[in-house]
Amino acid sequence: MSRCQQALRDGVLATWRRLLLSFAVLALLGCSQSIPLAPLPAGSRVLAFGDSITFGTGAAVGDDYPRHLAARSGWQVHNAGIPGETAATARGRIDAAIAEARPALVIVEMGGNDFLRRRPEAAVKEDLRAIVASIRASGAQVVLVAVPKFSLLGAATGRLPDSPIYAELAKEEKLPLVAGVLAETLSDPALKADPIHPNADGYRKLADGIAEQLQRAGLLSKR
Repeated sequence: MSRCQQALRDGVLATWRRLLLSFAVLALLGCSQSIPLAPLPAGSRVLAFGDSITFGTGAAVGDDYPRHLAARSGWQVHNAGIPGETAATARGRIDAAIAEARPALVIVEMGGNDFLRRRPEAAVKEDLRAIVASIRASGAQVVLVAVPKFSLLGAATGRLPDSPIYAELAKEEKLPLVAGVLAETLSDPALKADPIHPNADGYRKLADGIAEQLQRAGLLSKR
């Protein structure tokens, strides 16, 4: 083999080594981002922060999803849902809600009323981002619940997809996302009290779906 050929081969091998090293580093970074979160022990304080879906409109007292989630998880889940509230107004009360509940985890379900009032999704997304920032500043962890954007087509077909802003925000802020559960619940007439609220069975399904996805995220231990 000539010196020129040897030099060419050595250069190619060096290039491949650099590429393989780069792939290995990227793989390690990817793995580090997928490490499960530490589970919250029984008795932990959790804040369910949202609107009428969190409050439990459409079902009897005690049939709201935070109460069902508390029974399933063993956590102390404080229901901070206010019917009719928008993400725009909720960002003004998140600090007070955190100060009252002193949670280790906040589950945010918000945005449906903004969509009904035809607020721009980009504005709703930024309101949610501000809520997330306030929660993180308190030291609590955050989980985002995706909310469907209601439409005549979705109502007619019984299929209500999540608004894309939730997946976008979860990716940008590196948040656990509970995807599809509320949309699936509100797409089933047997689980609804009215067009926009679950009934008792619907809230139970919502709590079960949230619990299952929190288990996948590592925040809730299997019982």
